[in-house]
Amino acid sequence: MQMITRNVLLDMEEEEDDDDEDGDIGDVPASKRPFLTPHTLHSSSLVLENIKQTIIPNCGSLESQQDFRTPEFEEFNGKSDSLFFNDGQRRIDFVLVYEDESRREANKKGTNEKQRRKRQAYESNLICQGLQLEATRSVLDDKIVFVKVHAPWEVLCTYAEIMHIKLPLKPNDLKTRFSAFDTFNWFTKVLRVDESIIKPEQEFFTAPFEKDRINDFYILDRDSFFNPATRSRIVYFILSRVKYQVVNNVSKFGINRLVNSGIYKAAFPLHDCKFRYPSEDRSCPSERYLLYREWAHPRSIYKKQPLDLIRKYYGEKIGIYFAWLGYYTQMLLLAAVVGVACFLYGFINQDNCTWSKEVCDPDIGGKIIMCPQCDRLCPFWKLNITCESSKKLCIFDSFGTLVFAVFMGVWVTLFLEFWKRRQAELEYEWDTVELQQEEQARPEYEARCTHVVINEITQEEERIPFTACGKCIRVTLCASAVFFWILLIIASVVGIIVYRLSVFIVFSAKLKNLNGTDPIQKYLTPQMATSVTASIISFIIIMILNTIYEKVAIMITDFELPRTQTDYENSLTMKMFLFQFVNYYSSCFYIAFFKGKFVGYPGDPVYWLGKYRNEECDPGGCLLELTTQLTIIMGGKAIWNNVQEVLLPWIMNLIGRYHTVSGSEKTTPRWEQDYHLQPMGKLGLFYEYLEMIIQFGFVTLFVASFPLAPLLALVNNILEIRVDAWKLTTQFRRMVPEKARDIGAWQPIMQGIAVLAVVTNAMIIAFTSDMIPRLVYYWSFSVPPYGDHASYTMDGYINSTLSIFNVMDFKNKSEGNPYSGLGNHTTCRYRDFRNPPGHPQEYKHNIYYWHVIAAKLAFIIVMEHIIYSVKFFISYAIPDVSKRTKSKIKREKYLTQKLLRESHLNDMTKNMGVIAERMTEVVDNNTRPKLE
Repeated sequence: MQMITRNVLLDMEEEEDDDDEDGDIGDVPASKRPFLTPHTLHSSSLVLENIKQTIIPNCGSLESQQDFRTPEFEEFNGKSDSLFFNDGQRRIDFVLVYEDESRREANKKGTNEKQRRKRQAYESNLICQGLQLEATRSVLDDKIVFVKVHAPWEVLCTYAEIMHIKLPLKPNDLKTRFSAFDTFNWFTKVLRVDESIIKPEQEFFTAPFEKDRINDFYILDRDSFFNPATRSRIVYFILSRVKYQVVNNVSKFGINRLVNSGIYKAAFPLHDCKFRYPSEDRSCPSERYLLYREWAHPRSIYKKQPLDLIRKYYGEKIGIYFAWLGYYTQMLLLAAVVGVACFLYGFINQDNCTWSKEVCDPDIGGKIIMCPQCDRLCPFWKLNITCESSKKLCIFDSFGTLVFAVFMGVWVTLFLEFWKRRQAELEYEWDTVELQQEEQARPEYEARCTHVVINEITQEEERIPFTACGKCIRVTLCASAVFFWILLIIASVVGIIVYRLSVFIVFSAKLKNLNGTDPIQKYLTPQMATSVTASIISFIIIMILNTIYEKVAIMITDFELPRTQTDYENSLTMKMFLFQFVNYYSSCFYIAFFKGKFVGYPGDPVYWLGKYRNEECDPGGCLLELTTQLTIIMGGKAIWNNVQEVLLPWIMNLIGRYHTVSGSEKTTPRWEQDYHLQPMGKLGLFYEYLEMIIQFGFVTLFVASFPLAPLLALVNNILEIRVDAWKLTTQFRRMVPEKARDIGAWQPIMQGIAVLAVVTNAMIIAFTSDMIPRLVYYWSFSVPPYGDHASYTMDGYINSTLSIFNVMDFKNKSEGNPYSGLGNHTTCRYRDFRNPPGHPQEYKHNIYYWHVIAAKLAFIIVMEHIIYSVKFFISYAIPDVSKRTKSKIKREKYLTQKLLRESHLNDMTKNMGVIAERMTEVVDNNTRPKLE
């Protein structure tokens, strides 16, 4: 069938278009636009706008508008749950919403008229492409018009072939293998979704759809062959590529452009029913209601997710996110159990912590006078005021922490490898193994393709948005912008450090006059007060910078102009993660690896910016402060995100319903109910992934200092799954289903974090905790020749780790330095391994220091090599694709080839038979006269 095309050119006097305010999104030279025009659609006219023409030679003038094919206007039939046109036969696959310009209260009548004509041209072209439209005015606001879109069978088949959509060939005949875990079905039945409520999806062997081989596909019913998600995806594919205007040989096209410019207010597929009640239409499966009841409702928090139904309703891209999040949460259960066990081990054994007892002992810690930790207002202080913090430190700085760090290095590898296997299974089950749909260039990219170059492969002309020099300039500017914002984060971290240094002096002055037995001073030391307040301020700054940079990162990526949507998301992902990595983890890296490491000694301290004296750790190290920082940032971030995700959309929808309904009790149709829900952002689940990956970094990078991090992450993720489910099901419009094979760029990011986590945890144990110095003391310096004890012991450890300083050697002693806070002292102690005064190399590092450094380096090398070796072995031993999945893939390929080959042979046989019959007729016709 040959398609009849007529161009109706519209007259527009204005030189500028109101939809050009957002840039040239959706603009592309008409001769270069790879628009797909099905050759099997109805004969129709194609309507385009052109500002140069006023009279249409073959169609009449603009005023008559006889060539516009407009949708039919129908009144709402009162069926609130209906998903069909008023005839009850044609299903609604998409809804477009606009405000009627004739009833709009606006001063710019010319602008309204231009928008109306563009919309009419667009809708006419949709009809020309074979879509069927029906318009209905809003029940609550007669200015709002809903245009319902239906794709007939012929259109669905045509575009299913263009988009290479895989559809069922025949039911899956592979038998399910018996698993050893099947014996525990009685136990796991409570956790599974009730199959009588959500029936399991039947598995099929599939192949890319071809209209010529339609009889080979498993078609029981035309109405159900394309499920609603596939229908919406096909319609959105058409909506995104239909033109509505041509200006200077440049086409404008796409529903996204029209929504951004305000010509349409919204475009979305429909939910199939209300989330609280099933549909009144018995033929409707009420999948939204089932998802809310068995997935999003709080009472289903302990149940497994109905992934197949999620994928069927929302598409593979959302399905793979929830599959990954659910699998990550399951794996966290094991890590949380081991982490809690290590925490309990430290908690139970804290009373046996010898060095903590020495700190709290009045005869030991009570008689050790520590040197002032700042140059002004800081007095001498007794070691035993850190008694409570030393007890807490014993819980986290124990042998269990070392075991847990090694375990987490193995756990993260197991998680990533088993997730690859699970992902491969989902790729097969969801028909994304060979995703053949060629990704189209983004309209924003094509709109700026103004430079003509010769393709080296095809030797044909093609258009690109910028030259090689222009690309270098863009990349340089984008990299500079990202680098600037990273420097801004580092500057904020420096500001927090300066705050720590300055406020420590204030807390020391306020708390110095309190008695050592005072309950406040017992728990709130200057170090603890500084750490807590700095952590809270750091968290606030992190959230503020995070909000600002999200917008900046999008602007930078838009300026960079990636070609495809995947390239765009990957580029934005790397920028956002790099920023978030520095934003969230910089303060933790500072406390873990820099604080207290470069302080000098009391007679020659190191200064920040030549003014602020570098801060020191507690006598037990900075591990407890790192734990405090992690707890506040991780816990605060989880609480903030969950509250924001629940309250923000709920309040927005509440306000929207209040302003719109205004007390009306009218029955509203399904499309109007969905219109008043919140739209999903352009980036979809990007921020959900980012939130979880940041949490994944906290769980793995610094877990040696906080064994309870997996437990916090587990509790958060259990809530996160249900909050995201509730949000999608009840508060947001239905998203356009999208295909996805995997989780994209987040997979290599997690692999990079897993590699880095081994190094960071080894360095935390070596340089942040006191485990290595304690082991060196126990095995070398507690017994001769360095120690005085007859057997290995931890007695005397605190005394050996505190060096002696002569008060007379203070270089900065002057007025205002109250170095007599506890009386007249000739010496004080400080945390370091240095020779005492009077030694030939006084205040130089002693032999103990070099033993500890050697042991720390040796520990890092050994731990890294052991864990990396185990990780490599696990990665090698666990195949990415299971044997069962491989057999299914091979079986499907074999079956597909067999069916298509047999069909091809049958067609050839029929054709050969027809040719033979015709040849026989020709021979008979030629020989019959001779015989006569």
